[in-house]
Amino acid sequence: MLDTHELTRRPGTLREVARVVAAPPDLGTGVIGVPEGADMTLGLRLESVLEGVLVSGVVRATAVGECARCLDEISTQVTVRVQELFVYPERVVAAEESGDEDVEDEPVLTDDLADIEPAVRDSLVTALPFQPLCRPDCPGLCSECGARLADDPGHHHDVVDPRWAALQTMLEESGVSDETKES
Repeated sequence: MLDTHELTRRPGTLREVARVVAAPPDLGTGVIGVPEGADMTLGLRLESVLEGVLVSGVVRATAVGECARCLDEISTQVTVRVQELFVYPERVVAAEESGDEDVEDEPVLTDDLADIEPAVRDSLVTALPFQPLCRPDCPGLCSECGARLADDPGHHHDVVDPRWAALQTMLEESGVSDETKES
């Protein structure tokens, strides 16, 4: 919550805010996110306008997760821009009386406090990678045994085509060995 008391009702007045806050819970996706309580750096500008208070600026945090291919832990810096207009409560009442429905979706100042968490959450979560990678060329894990392919680049399995499995079984039953097949 940001206190906007000194700005309200004086258009053109502005205040810069720089602070470090603890990250709220569930700030991310199932694969990557900012851990609860981790430091988030806010560099914001609060500007009084006719309709309310415009909050804009930058939020920085460190997101932690796992690589979508090899499941190694990763950590990445995330920097997002935030901009949100918090309207005065009386503007909402006046808009409702006049039938203007556009104001209903805008955040409202409550006791001259601006709750920026939803705006930060929307900006930060959408900036996180959909499939985070430890490195762009990460080969991932072997689909057969789960071995890390980065540790063993030549890793492979001799896989018999299932269409030939019956023939392989017949050869084994007839006693034909690998040595006989090669000659």
